[in-house]
Amino acid sequence: MQVRLSKRINELLVLAVLERGPAHGYQIALSVEERSAGAFSFQHGTLYPILHRLEAKGQVRGSWDGEGRRRKTYEITRAGREELADGAADLERQFRLLFELLGGTHAA
Repeated sequence: MQVRLSKRINELLVLAVLERGPAHGYQIALSVEERSAGAFSFQHGTLYPILHRLEAKGQVRGSWDGEGRRRKTYEITRAGREELADGAADLERQFRLLFELLGGTHAA
């Protein structure tokens, strides 16, 4: 079962992967898919606009490496770590309220 997410949640997924260490785009997409057992994935053409947006907001920093066929490696910044912490806390509150509203037995 794949989950469709909002733009902010997709950004948080990218930041969560980069919190573990620098990675290039394909590694980020693969890590999200592997860590979620396939529940979350990025469509072709979705990930790079997210990375560019995060870079423009100063939440990730990209640097080109390699010779010949170069690739861009991204790393999380302090602003990205702060956004990840804030976003995770916001999501936790929202999902807790959602489960309460639905009458579920979700324990926080």
